[in-house]
Amino acid sequence: MKFYDCSTAPSPRRVRIFIAEKGLDIPVVQVDLRSREQLGDAFRKINPHVTVPVLELDDGTRLLDSNSISLYLDETFPEPNLMGRDAKEKAVISGWNRVAEWDGLAAGAEALRNHAKGMKGRALTGPVDYEQIPELAVRGRQRAQHFLVELNNRFGESEYLAGERFTIADITAVVAVDFYKWIKVEIPDDANALRRWYDQVSARPGVVA
Repeated sequence: MKFYDCSTAPSPRRVRIFIAEKGLDIPVVQVDLRSREQLGDAFRKINPHVTVPVLELDDGTRLLDSNSISLYLDETFPEPNLMGRDAKEKAVISGWNRVAEWDGLAAGAEALRNHAKGMKGRALTGPVDYEQIPELAVRGRQRAQHFLVELNNRFGESEYLAGERFTIADITAVVAVDFYKWIKVEIPDDANALRRWYDQVSARPGVVA
């Protein structure tokens, strides 16, 4: 296998954590998003969506997003399980992972990509250029702040995001919270439950890696 990564981007970081939690050693190819290497002809042949992460399997199949990669790895290397062991658990974990993606990561991306000067004309990832909309940057920061409140409420009743153990939902959520540093949104001082979870999860070797 071969993993196409970018060390500074949140989406491939989700997979890096997933790989580390599984204890896997997969060769890595760094893609320089800052210089827009992903938009070049060479990488377009690897992924026409011009995004990372990409996992290339031994038979040449390429998986082009974090969720499909995670699903493949969890099925192929079942321990430790990160996506659910039965239908009910898989559904619960998937639901919370979706919350962390849409309310969490997407909010941060909306704020950053519609504000950062280096992303002018690239407000959305992918092969098509879209102009920034400043109002969406404001909305993205508001959504990020609301997500932190939502997390704090959740962790007041649950040790981890999807229940009693660490899962892909926690990976997505901690990547989102760390990503918020780029948009200057921090964990509120009074969010004690969120802080407890964040400190606990951030200390995991796989998350630190």
